[in-house]
Amino acid sequence: MAVTLNYIGITTSDMARSLAFYRRLGLDIPAEADSQPHVEVVLGGGMKLAWDTDEVVHAFDPDWRGDGAAGRVGLAFACGSPDEVDAVYADLTRAGYTGLLKPWNAEWGQRYAVVRDPDNNSVDLYAPLTEG
Repeated sequence: MAVTLNYIGITTSDMARSLAFYRRLGLDIPAEADSQPHVEVVLGGGMKLAWDTDEVVHAFDPDWRGDGAAGRVGLAFACGSPDEVDAVYADLTRAGYTGLLKPWNAEWGQRYAVVRDPDNNSVDLYAPLTEG
């Protein structure tokens, strides 16, 4: 499998406050990002750090509460193909890990699925729907 960790996501109830904190740590985040529902910063080495508002996450996971029962930090693993998203999701859930969102074709152009790690953190699996 060609599964690669390349994305760390933070869910925030206050985008401007969260971005201000990471700017103080030295990340170059434009000021206009404060009003966006989704923000990404390239960290180097193929890694990205991203933020989504509570509303964005709730839009594709209506059961998400953001109250500590589910983590507010998630990891995302790029898969080699849409079929690999399905295969990795199936492997993890067969092994007893909790599947949160079964694979689906997301409106943003990716095959996407979400599982929970043993500590209840969100682990996303994704691949582009078409070769770009």
